[in-house]
Amino acid sequence: MDDFMAPPALSACAEAVRKHDNDRFLTALFAPSSVREDLFALYAFNHEVAKTREVVTEPTLGQIRLQWWRESIEGAFEGQPRRHEVVEPLANAITRHGLDRTQFDLLIDGREADLDDEAPADMECLINYAQVTGAPPVRLACQILGARDPASMEAARLVGTAWALTGILRATPFLARGHRSRLPLTLMTEHRVTEPALFDGKPEPGLARVAEAVADMARSLLQQARTLRAQVPKQALPALLPAILADHYLNRMEKAGYDLLSPVLLRPTVGRPLAVGWAATIGRW
Repeated sequence: MDDFMAPPALSACAEAVRKHDNDRFLTALFAPSSVREDLFALYAFNHEVAKTREVVTEPTLGQIRLQWWRESIEGAFEGQPRRHEVVEPLANAITRHGLDRTQFDLLIDGREADLDDEAPADMECLINYAQVTGAPPVRLACQILGARDPASMEAARLVGTAWALTGILRATPFLARGHRSRLPLTLMTEHRVTEPALFDGKPEPGLARVAEAVADMARSLLQQARTLRAQVPKQALPALLPAILADHYLNRMEKAGYDLLSPVLLRPTVGRPLAVGWAATIGRW
């Protein structure tokens, strides 16, 4: 009876996404079962390239790792995927949905910036980084869901960029412990925030103003995306649900006074799955 009642085991890709990218795992649960594993393969791939900087000890090794993924994607598109727990299911998704090769290349190239520990010079540089790392997974997810129209692709770009900016803010404490930052240097200078103080865990008060400026940009992008709602087909919803999660995290930051190092922001809340579930129920992102 226990075996009969046990839930089905997750695939390797689904388990990796559940563990390492739980937000996207949550959104994928609202996709049709026929394409859910394809989304898990895509998101597992995204995690693999995103973690490059964290698993290498020097930039050269990171370049080698990213080149391995470039070659793996090339093999997948040529119908000769490498034997790998992520590459093989991703290759199946690529073939099944005719996914855009350009988006994969753009994402891998964008992750090269992670190998340079220098912070972005200004807001424009930060947005460019957020776009090349955040938009491709959302655009590819839309394609898997059968939403390839221009409105879906533009909404995906805007939501993906906003989601990446939100993630950069949330990652600030983690990055600071490794003496790294993704906050724009011009904003840091304007608000008299120094990286050494941030890295020591004792940032100047101006850090909140820097965070607020980045958060405002993320909100602006989400607002632009939502002007396209009427034009975006319903099947794109699971790919665009990160917009709801971005709202959730940005609102929590605002309530914490944009203190990015506040322990309050590290605590899990029941609001996250409830917000996504409600949005999926009413068909809003």
